[in-house]
Amino acid sequence: MKNFKNLALMLAFVLVLGVLAACGGSDEEGAADEGNTNGEGSEEVSGPIAIDGSSTVFPIMENLTYSYQQEQPEVDAALNSSGSGGGFKKSTVGEIDLSNASREIKEEEKAIAEENGITLEPLELAYDGLSVVVSSKNDFVDELTIDQLKQIFLDSSDAQTWSDINPEWPEEQIEIFAPGHDSGTFDYFNEVILEDEPMKEGQNTTLSEDDNVLVRGIKDNPNAIGFFGYAYYAENEDSLKALGIAEGDGEAVKPGPETIQDGSYTPLSRPLFTYVNVNAYKEKAQVRDFVEYTLNNAGKAAEEVGYVALPEEKYQEQLDKVKGWTE
Repeated sequence: MKNFKNLALMLAFVLVLGVLAACGGSDEEGAADEGNTNGEGSEEVSGPIAIDGSSTVFPIMENLTYSYQQEQPEVDAALNSSGSGGGFKKSTVGEIDLSNASREIKEEEKAIAEENGITLEPLELAYDGLSVVVSSKNDFVDELTIDQLKQIFLDSSDAQTWSDINPEWPEEQIEIFAPGHDSGTFDYFNEVILEDEPMKEGQNTTLSEDDNVLVRGIKDNPNAIGFFGYAYYAENEDSLKALGIAEGDGEAVKPGPETIQDGSYTPLSRPLFTYVNVNAYKEKAQVRDFVEYTLNNAGKAAEEVGYVALPEEKYQEQLDKVKGWTE
């Protein structure tokens, strides 16, 4: 009987150890699950994300998608650059999840989205100073007025040579390099400088949605002029010269982090956006995770590629807003 009692006690002890071990294993699994996070505590996610749009916003988004995929390798963030208008053509029919833009969405684009049951919400990522540039080999132009920009770029202007703008400048053909019609940068320049009047096009004008094409066309040509986002100038400032721009009789101001953020580089300072398909945000964990990652890291990315970060509270306000989309 005594041996039987001892055996029963031993079995009970073993049972207790088994229960404790099971509890311990559960805690370890829970700890492992808690450790299976990304960045701000988001869980591992997987699946595709489709992003397209502005070439101006492209450097920021390229930085963000690269760093994000280091943390979330099972996510395939496909990033393309077809211009702001090209991005909206896709986002308004639900082909992509995020639409990068260097301008606000147009009313007709918004109407197309609504017809297709799509809600697109803007998020500001950074500030940009649309930069008017010439080659560093250009030794005669350092600044221009708004009226001189109109003379150079407006189709209705008779100015063809630099001497037509200023008699002291060379009698050489002005060669224009500008973003294409699908570019938000083209739209912005057209609105604030040309006041929606047609821009020159033809044999002495090169249009492209690829800002690198514009950079290459300008940098070795002392008679060339063009415009694009500040980041592309900052990346190539050894071969390009950013011009000061003067409004009326005011002093010419050049683009730079301070003048862009404080608004003194006017009227060419502007916000940069990505427009989020709200349904995609609600329905796809990887889109939701990436959007929140973007708002947590956009300021750092903007500064790394040559743009100007928003105030930190602006990113937090937007983060609070997007999290409310799923409530």
